[in-house]
Amino acid sequence: MTMEQQYSLPLFPLDTVLFPGMPLPLHVFEERYKLMVNECLEERQPFGVALIRTGHQEGSEAEPHQIGTSAIITEANRLPDGRLNIVTVGYERFRILSLSRERPYLQALVEPLPPAYEETDEAYAEASRLRPELRRYVRMMGELTETKIELSEVPRVPVLLAFLTAILLQVPRADKQGLLAAATVPEMLTRERLLLLREQRLMQANIGAEFALEDGLSSFSRS
Repeated sequence: MTMEQQYSLPLFPLDTVLFPGMPLPLHVFEERYKLMVNECLEERQPFGVALIRTGHQEGSEAEPHQIGTSAIITEANRLPDGRLNIVTVGYERFRILSLSRERPYLQALVEPLPPAYEETDEAYAEASRLRPELRRYVRMMGELTETKIELSEVPRVPVLLAFLTAILLQVPRADKQGLLAAATVPEMLTRERLLLLREQRLMQANIGAEFALEDGLSSFSRS
């Protein structure tokens, strides 16, 4: 990575892992982040979102994870008291090289980590293994939540499938961060397939427990 590819980015540490292509609405109320967002709007520049490693989202000096994603503001609504409601979308992964606290908000020197658009046999093989598991996972989520959820189309391009799966997976933030930091697309797809299988087993156990409880209550009411 050359010096020319490094750049400064305003940083918004959050309790959220943002992926490229993922929408992220935010309610901005802290003074430092109102200043940051207004500057980003005026200068038409993105800001970085990074999962908090230590500290808290509000009112403290949070330390972010090293890998994050830049966020482009697509909508902004300024409220009368200066607060803002904004909608952003994840654009590009980055790695934090150094942090600066000279401004009221955190700034970072970063280098981009664009996705490796790997049109390799390995990437497509991993994508083909993951695709049916993603459909099964979404269907089971719908059954568990009694909500009709359907995937109208599952991407065939490995990197697009990888990011869609990362966005849809309902797993702990540590797992999400691990996916964001994956070095290659096949690695990300493999990790996602293992997470999908794990979550399916957990959902099957929950569904089985619900059926057992319903049967037990039904038997109790008849006795």
